Amino acid sequence: MILVEKGLLLKIDGKSRIPKYQQIVDSIIRNIENGSLMVGDKLPSINDISEEYYLSRDTVVRAYNLLREKKIITSVVSKGFYVNKAVNSSNHKTLFILNKLSNYKLEIFNTFVNSMGSDNQIDLRIYHCDAQLLVNILEENMGAYDHFVLMPHFKKESGNHAHIHCNEQVLECLKKIPKDKLVIMDNYLPELGEDIACIYQDFKQDIYQAMEEALQKLKKYNKLILAFPDNPIYPYPKEIKQGFLNFCHTHDFDAEVLDKIYPDMELQEKDAYIIIDENDLVSLVKQTRDRQFEIGKDIGVVSYNDTPLKELFEITVISTDFELMAESAAYMIKKHKQEVVSNIFRFIDRGSL
Repeated sequence: MILVEKGLLLKIDGKSRIPKYQQIVDSIIRNIENGSLMVGDKLPSINDISEEYYLSRDTVVRAYNLLREKKIITSVVSKGFYVNKAVNSSNHKTLFILNKLSNYKLEIFNTFVNSMGSDNQIDLRIYHCDAQLLVNILEENMGAYDHFVLMPHFKKESGNHAHIHCNEQVLECLKKIPKDKLVIMDNYLPELGEDIACIYQDFKQDIYQAMEEALQKLKKYNKLILAFPDNPIYPYPKEIKQGFLNFCHTHDFDAEVLDKIYPDMELQEKDAYIIIDENDLVSLVKQTRDRQFEIGKDIGVVSYNDTPLKELFEITVISTDFELMAESAAYMIKKHKQEVVSNIFRFIDRGSL
C-alpha cells in the first residue's frame, strides 16, 4: 500500500514475527536509503498510517518515537513529522581490507572503527592472502570509497607456503589509487614510496629488540626454541624467524626453529619457547603442566601478539600495540597526513619467562 504524501511505501507483513512498529521503522529507513524520501520531506501523520494500514496508534507512535531517538526524523509542533537526516549517507567511506581474520586483526579493525567515529561508513573485506582476490576487490571498488586501508600479506603462488609482502600485480593496482586515499598497515611496501600513509611492523627488528629487552631473563635458559608455523593458507613473515636467529647468534644462544609444537614434545628443563600460533601455545602449556614443569622456572614461555586471554592467564608476550596502530591510521586519515612510521613493539613480562 502506498501513502499519497510523498509516495511513501510501507511494507507491513501481518504474518511476520517482526514487531509491526519495527517494520514501520525499517520501511521508512528503506525509503530514505532509496531516495523515495529526502531530508526535509514531510511524513504521513500517525492517524494516516494507523488508518491506512489498520494499525493501532500506539504502534505507529512507538515507531515514530524510535526514529526520533535515532534522530532520523524530527517533529514540529502543529505541523507534523519530517525527515531529519539521510541514512547511511556518510560523508566519508573507507574500505578496510584484511588478509585474514584473527583476534588481533579484529581488534585493530574495531579500534579503527571507534577512532573514526559514527559519522563514517567503514566496510570490511577479507582476501585470505590471495593476491588475485585482493586485486578483484580493489578494482570492483576503486571509485566507491574515499580511503582504502590495507594489510598486505600474501602467499606465494608456487605453493611452498612462503610469505611475501607483495607482487607486481598488486603493486600496479595499488598505484592506481591516489596516494592520499591509501593507508597501508602492518607491513611496509617501499615500492609505493614514502609519501603514503603507512603504520607498519618491522618484523625482523621488532622481535630482535623485544628479545633484547628480555635478555636477562632469557639468560637463565639453555636453549631458545621458536615455533614458527608452516601455514599454507596464512603464511607468517619470514623476517620473524630471521630476527630470532640473529638475536640467538648475537648472544650465542643454542637455538632451534620448529614448524609446530608436536603432541609429544621432548621437553627439557631450561628450554624457553617463543610461540606464534595460539593452538601451539595451548598445546605447549598443557604438555608442560602434564609433566609438572613450572612455567617461568623450568620452562620459559613467550607468546607472539598479545590478546586479552594471554593477559588473563599471565602469559608473557612480545607484541605490537594494535590499538595504537589502528588509532594512528584513523588519525592520518582525519588529519590528511601521509607518513611512514614504525609501530611500537614491546616485551610485556607477566612471569611465564
